[in-house]
Amino acid sequence: MKGLPSMQPTGWFQVGWSADIGRGDVIGLRYFGVELVAFRDLDGAVHVLDAHCQHLGANLSKGCVVEDGIQCPFHGWVWSGQGRNVRIPYEKRPNRGRKVRSWPVTELNESIYIWHDADGRAPTWQVPEGLRVLGDHIQDREYFPVGPEARVKFPGIHVHPQVIAENAVDPHHFRFVHHTPVSPVVLREDSDDATWTAKVGFGRRWSDGVDNPGETTNTLEIYWSGLGIAFNGEHTREGYRVINICATPVDDETSDIFSTYWIDEANGNYEERLKAAQAALPDDIAIWDSQVYMDPPGLTASEAAGFRQLRNWARSFYPETDAAVADPVPSGAR
Repeated sequence: MKGLPSMQPTGWFQVGWSADIGRGDVIGLRYFGVELVAFRDLDGAVHVLDAHCQHLGANLSKGCVVEDGIQCPFHGWVWSGQGRNVRIPYEKRPNRGRKVRSWPVTELNESIYIWHDADGRAPTWQVPEGLRVLGDHIQDREYFPVGPEARVKFPGIHVHPQVIAENAVDPHHFRFVHHTPVSPVVLREDSDDATWTAKVGFGRRWSDGVDNPGETTNTLEIYWSGLGIAFNGEHTREGYRVINICATPVDDETSDIFSTYWIDEANGNYEERLKAAQAALPDDIAIWDSQVYMDPPGLTASEAAGFRQLRNWARSFYPETDAAVADPVPSGAR
């Protein structure tokens, strides 16, 4: 992982699935080098706090959910989902001078996300609804329910989220990692402060590189929300599917990768098509887990523009002190 940008990027990052945390459940987490506790309160809302009680430092993930928050297992202090001390069982008043850090949480797409910003700023964009941002051909479908077989976590992978995002501008890896007959063609790309979108075409139909907005057969729609959330909408000969890939830094070396799969109902063959949808990511992970980050990489002229644009876009998500990313394109590739 030598030479990578900061493992403290700003954005929304997945920390679990909604199905992981039932009403009244408590689980311990560790992301961004911080011990965390997640719990679903008795009204059904999920909260994420720093893990340690501000009384004597006990880990709240060993505690339990009570009516007004999460109760420390050591002395029973109760902390609200906003991190405020609301009750001390053996005192008349709570301790209003201490607070546990509360992380902004969004529950959407069958998933639980937290907002991370190293400077403590509030969220500046919202989590996208994955089945609604990939175009009409994706959102007009009905999909099989997302069961446990369609939720796969790859823990402790030696990969930076930006490395995964760079797949969006790397069509040639499809030939060698995923064994497509030819490299797909990037038909269009767009970006703004928070998102990167692209449409990629597979096969001879798209070899001229001309996008026909009304035609989607053998295409891949890509939607990145910051560096933490990616949705891929695919229209294959077998039907439609949406793959959600989220990489969340655990520490300065590793990330957990969460993958979620939606398979359209109209084309049936759920188990077979789910298996096909899940086949590609492990091949990518086998590369990422032992990859080193090249800065600048030795790119060819045809690759240089895409990588430069992606890395320049990614730069805005890092703390200012870590935001300097070297020019990714050596002079010989221009």
